[in-house]
Amino acid sequence: MLVIQPKDRTTKMLSILYEGLEARLIESNCSNKEMRHLLHHTSPSERIMLLGHGSDKGLYFRKNDEKEVAERLDWIAFKNQFFSSVFLADADFEKTKLSSKMETQGSGYIKDYSAEMSTVFDPTGEKTTQLFFYFGPNHYKTLTALDKGRTEKWELNRLVYLGWPLIRWINKWFTINIFDWLSSWGLSMGIVLLLMTLIVKAVVFPATWKTYISSAKMRVLKPKIDEIGKKYPKQEDAMKKQQEVMGLYSQYGVSPMGGCLPMLIQFPILMALFMFVPSAIELRQQSFLWADDLSTYDAFINFPFHIPFLGSHLSLFCLLMTVTNILNTKFMMQQQDTGANPQMAAMKWMSYLMPVMFLFILNDYPSGLNYYYFISTLISVVTTLIMRKTTNEEALLAELEAKKKDPKKMKKTGFAARLEAMQKQQEQMMKEKQNRK
Repeated sequence: MLVIQPKDRTTKMLSILYEGLEARLIESNCSNKEMRHLLHHTSPSERIMLLGHGSDKGLYFRKNDEKEVAERLDWIAFKNQFFSSVFLADADFEKTKLSSKMETQGSGYIKDYSAEMSTVFDPTGEKTTQLFFYFGPNHYKTLTALDKGRTEKWELNRLVYLGWPLIRWINKWFTINIFDWLSSWGLSMGIVLLLMTLIVKAVVFPATWKTYISSAKMRVLKPKIDEIGKKYPKQEDAMKKQQEVMGLYSQYGVSPMGGCLPMLIQFPILMALFMFVPSAIELRQQSFLWADDLSTYDAFINFPFHIPFLGSHLSLFCLLMTVTNILNTKFMMQQQDTGANPQMAAMKWMSYLMPVMFLFILNDYPSGLNYYYFISTLISVVTTLIMRKTTNEEALLAELEAKKKDPKKMKKTGFAARLEAMQKQQEQMMKEKQNRK
């Protein structure tokens, strides 16, 4: 534990700063709605967090937790979604003990945090012990600016959770800068999120188009695939059927995996904004349409009872997001119904179940996040409808027919070759089994 004998004003001030490391979240500082949001929907951004040499760790908000840290630490922070209290030492902290305890409901407090640690201190006063205290917003650029001019960086911007490494990199160099630029126009935060979503959709549109065309090619070949299905109706001929389907795709130069790579490319970009919105302090206490605060949920129906997994309210943006997700799933299922895999029909109900599950998962999440998810999915639905209307499938089939290859001159490679080898191996095993009988 850090012990400082207050001999002068400087050391007394350091003692006061240390006392700030015993903290509580007080219920009276925010509304009951905000309290429920903090209690029920915490992320890696709401916890005791500390930075060591090369790693960051923490105690989580939702449960009681204690930890002794052997490694040397640059700083220790008590943080919630938008604000942090950080104690920093140039000479590092060591022998650290952390504690995080839930308070009794109705006590006036939510959580009790405490930290005990040691650092270098010269009681003679010959050597200065430099300690720093930050109490302020979890704003990425504000925290980054604190490292300006320092040789050894504090990296307090880690307090702002921006997602996994790749997604964090996208948010750092793309999302945050575009968001700040749009915010500087003085627009409503709801309009800023709308413009951000449109920009992101424009960036990923080439990949979206590539994925759609790949599915459209497979869809126009569906009648031919159905003929192959009629040719091999028996279950034991499933391998032959699959091999012939793959051969058909090869003749027409269509790859069943052709839409997967573009989809994977656009996924991190779409997820980046999904991770950024809950951490954006700019959304705090910002209203838009019926939502009073984009940083918490927008309850348009309050129930007099608690519904398991849903809560005691229903968020309108979350409900709209669920409806648009179901519509998007419907169009995606129609687009991907190529007849190549009849077993996919049994999986359709699971695709429709996922949006309903999101209603329960995201009902307590910030309305800004559900608003982003809603308009992002709505744009996807509109984009799909436009692409379907503007794509001439007869012309696409004619183009595929013109490029069709002679099956006799084709060399089987890749998946088709492996499938044929598997089929021959399976047939050989069946013959050996019959011979033993």
